Amino acid sequence: MRIILASSSPRRREILNLIGLKSFEVYPPRVKEIVPKTPFDVKTNALKKAKWVYKRLKPFKTKELLVIASDTAVFVNGQFLGKPKNAKEAKKFLKYLSNRWHTVYTALAVIYRKPLKVSRKLTLSKTEVKFKPLTEKEIDWYISTGEPLDKAGAYGIQGYGAIFIEELRGDYFTVMGLPVKELYETLKELLNMQKTLQLLNGGGGI
Repeated sequence: MRIILASSSPRRREILNLIGLKSFEVYPPRVKEIVPKTPFDVKTNALKKAKWVYKRLKPFKTKELLVIASDTAVFVNGQFLGKPKNAKEAKKFLKYLSNRWHTVYTALAVIYRKPLKVSRKLTLSKTEVKFKPLTEKEIDWYISTGEPLDKAGAYGIQGYGAIFIEELRGDYFTVMGLPVKELYETLKELLNMQKTLQLLNGGGGI
């Protein structure tokens, strides 16, 4: 089976390796994403990524093909926080997150093709995150690490940003960008349990 991660995110690659899914290729999608106004838009972006990559891989020349894509968005009081354009915007985001709860949504889109059949599944995961109160000095230090500049919401839970997390309600991997429970359940539904466990044990091949 040919397995494709439709993402350029090193964090998503790390997550797949972490759960034992090692035999996969990386194919970053080139799509114009919707600026999310609602959680539904996050699902739309994930599906666009999966479809874009799937169509360009000439799927009917491959016996079995599995494409995995996801999209993550941060909302504070209904306001979307994307990746900051610069350090100034990162500082604005972090001040806004300080001592507040915010919501992280990650949509997962999976397309699976086997001879004579194409299946797909789209899910949406939600996690609530509470930041501790941040001082100006802490914010400036964090920005100086460079970590906030390529992260949705201007922080990475798997990096330095972890020290600012006071409480979490939901799934850690949803915040990181690829909810593994949903991925596992999706693979079981589209493939079957035996095949899924084989893939997570390093099987599947490319």
